Amino acid sequence: MLTLKTARTLLAAGEKRASDLNIPVNIAVLDAGAHLAAFGRMDGAVLGAIEIAINKARTSVLFAAPTEVLWDYARPGGTSPGFETSNGGLTVFAGGLPLFDGTGALIGAVGVSGGSVAQDFDIATAAVAALGA
Repeated sequence: MLTLKTARTLLAAGEKRASDLNIPVNIAVLDAGAHLAAFGRMDGAVLGAIEIAINKARTSVLFAAPTEVLWDYARPGGTSPGFETSNGGLTVFAGGLPLFDGTGALIGAVGVSGGSVAQDFDIATAAVAALGA
């Protein structure tokens, strides 16, 4: 189960990494039911990226997978054209990562948006790393 304390720890770790990179981002932490557990919009983060951060986390928890692995389905010529329009809209580029507990059970996901795709992934990875800390 994802607790509020854990969600806040993940949020803080993501914010620290974003600050180290000098990139203001939006960070969403969702529970296994895709419900918002914690959210942070850093000063100066792009407002349009709020929904993207939440949607990255939502996509990741719905498929129990990093968002970027879903691109192969949605890409032009992929096996599932229009895949990204399913489930009320999915985000299929990096920045959303699932969260698993010590037994391998899905407990939620983190989504980051506001930097480049690579930066969002870096920040999300730092947030998830705090789960094991």
